Amino acid sequence: MRRVSTRLALLPVLALVVAACGTPPAATTTAGGGPTTTAAPGPGTTTAPAPEGFLARALAGEFSGTVVTGLGPFTDEDQVKFDATMAPFEAATGIDIQYTGSKEFEATIKTRVDAGDAPDIVDFPQPGLLATFTDKVVDLGPLLDQAALAANYNQSWLDMANIGGKMAGVWERVNGKSFVWYPKDDFDAAGYVVPTTWDELLALTEQIKADGDAPWCFGIESGAATGWAATDWTEEMMLRTTSLENYDKWVSGELDFASPEVTKAIQTWSDLLLTEGNVAGGGAAIVGTFFGDAPKPMFEDPPKCWLHRQGNFITSFFPEGTVAGTDYGFFYLPGIDPTYGSPVLVAGDIWAAFSDRPEVIAVMEYFTKGEHIKTWIESGGAISPHQDSDLAWYTNDVDRGVAEIILNASAVRFDASDVMPGSVGAGSFWVGMTDYVSGTKNLATVTAEIDASWPT
Repeated sequence: MRRVSTRLALLPVLALVVAACGTPPAATTTAGGGPTTTAAPGPGTTTAPAPEGFLARALAGEFSGTVVTGLGPFTDEDQVKFDATMAPFEAATGIDIQYTGSKEFEATIKTRVDAGDAPDIVDFPQPGLLATFTDKVVDLGPLLDQAALAANYNQSWLDMANIGGKMAGVWERVNGKSFVWYPKDDFDAAGYVVPTTWDELLALTEQIKADGDAPWCFGIESGAATGWAATDWTEEMMLRTTSLENYDKWVSGELDFASPEVTKAIQTWSDLLLTEGNVAGGGAAIVGTFFGDAPKPMFEDPPKCWLHRQGNFITSFFPEGTVAGTDYGFFYLPGIDPTYGSPVLVAGDIWAAFSDRPEVIAVMEYFTKGEHIKTWIESGGAISPHQDSDLAWYTNDVDRGVAEIILNASAVRFDASDVMPGSVGAGSFWVGMTDYVSGTKNLATVTAEIDASWPT
């Protein structure tokens, strides 16, 4: 197991930091060294961080009585949990966080930005959407302690926050996709062993097939979004068979789908899943099987399939009454080429600031600490990307195991289809993978059509 990180106790520890630094003076210092008042800077200005940081200044009470407005897709129960994460910060600093959740978030944020009414802070569920606002958001690079960030985040998270030549945001709550689920009780009874390498996974696939069963559960039907589950497999293989640089070029459109790197990635997973006998129901059933129903044959008696790659959300589709650690378990989808380590495909929330007032930057700095999301972790439904988070905070084995895999990843990258232009990522990529899996079109035709759909 990963070592348990030292926890950052928000109130006592940071209070000691503030005490050690002394009471902030009535005047601060700009990047140029001249004195200025503590009044909020005007539009377009940038406040240089004080040596002790904006968060320490906030905890010293410097910004008490100020208001920071927020907007994001958190609604209902998630909004309640988010508000709970901010309550200790509000109590300690006197800053009032006024967050509004919207179920029409994408349209709402565009309307507000276009009207010059952007909130102070905004939670984006994907960096691709944030990229459309990079000319409006604050560059956090000069404002946050980069050494502290480098110590508390896998470098990949910082790379993915670098959008449009600036540090456009900070990562808060994340989830992973690089997991293989299996029926643990039956799996153990059959004498199968969890694989830790790609070769072992291939050997396990052959062993299950030799025993007379279909090794894999796989379905890509999802209404208008049919095919997205196959795009995830392509992304997983891109991370395991080529470099992060090539992955990023592929996402940005610099590396064609028809390139050897991308076709190899697609061929790698299709050799595994489209080989006769490897998927429950046969290849013809994949396109017509709802993705949420795909793992259910694992729970039949005896199981009709044994392995299912999917994100940690998939447990909500498991049959009622199934118990983690008894009825099912999961393991990391192994890497293939040691050159590319043990990468994890992720999704998550990245917060951006549309104002550089010091109380706003203090909130953004708070988001970079694992302690910020502790209450959400404890109540379930959140995974922290922060190295100073504590695995003991997780109250169930699934969340704890997911967090451990993400924290131990050699690199992480966001779901490519969610970052690509919508006409590709949520259009031709989905359609192309569906056509390929169904056998309607060959790989060369599919990749050429996706490349032709890329916006010019």
